[in-house]
Amino acid sequence: MSRDRRDELLATLPRHEAPVVLVDNASTDGTVEAVRAAHPAVAVLPQRRNLGAAARTVGVAAAGTPFVAFADDDSWWAPGDLARAVRIMRAHPRLAVLNARVLVGPEERLDPVCAEMARSPLGTPGDLPGPALLGFIACGALVRADAFLAAGGFDPVVRFPGEEERLALDLAAAGWGLAYVDSVTVHHHPSPRRHAPAERQAAVWRSRLLTAAMRLPPPDVVRAVTEAARTGPGRTGLGRALPDLPAAVRRRRSLPPRVLDDLRVLAGRPRRQPAGRVRR
Repeated sequence: MSRDRRDELLATLPRHEAPVVLVDNASTDGTVEAVRAAHPAVAVLPQRRNLGAAARTVGVAAAGTPFVAFADDDSWWAPGDLARAVRIMRAHPRLAVLNARVLVGPEERLDPVCAEMARSPLGTPGDLPGPALLGFIACGALVRADAFLAAGGFDPVVRFPGEEERLALDLAAAGWGLAYVDSVTVHHHPSPRRHAPAERQAAVWRSRLLTAAMRLPPPDVVRAVTEAARTGPGRTGLGRALPDLPAAVRRRRSLPPRVLDDLRVLAGRPRRQPAGRVRR
């Protein structure tokens, strides 16, 4: 998936070891023509408008393979690690999303989100290859295509960034596992053309609030709105979420109690007590 980052994309495409499907989100900088000229083996799917993260869903459907690795125009899998990740997926049939270790920049700093994943309080179930998750980093993920598509892929309402949460919740609700595996690596050299931090934080808040409206119980939705209102980017994100709220509500669906309990654990709150039991 790419939009108006021709130079970064042309630099990273040769690093990929598997066939590439490029979904271009209506670039205006000549990306499509440049890629077709320089890399004729790449399957280029130009879109008439910016689909956001839903462009990845287009790519997965077009790939037609059991597993699909995501990469942005500024990221790539370490040599040999994509094949290793596929072997891990085949050995763990409940695994729908494998999140690799993501190293950032030329200095190869561990992405702080990966450090959090490695410490996941959900533990490591016996049928998963690493700590269980309820989220992931899209540019460092390998997905099982049939599970991904059955869960609806990335959301056309949430769009980007922060698109991973709703999909992760729906995969978990369907019984699939998501896991962090630090034995495989993705390199991410963030483009200098990214939005400013405050702008990106506001966009993430927008996604978080819309995901809450689609999947979380009303008290948790209220909690998310209250938290957003405490910060400038959160308030901006709240304002940006409002126009898409009707579409989010139309897609609203309840999560099973086990997934809601895992969310409580990740938030540092105790699991709910079963009805009729009293904590002593």
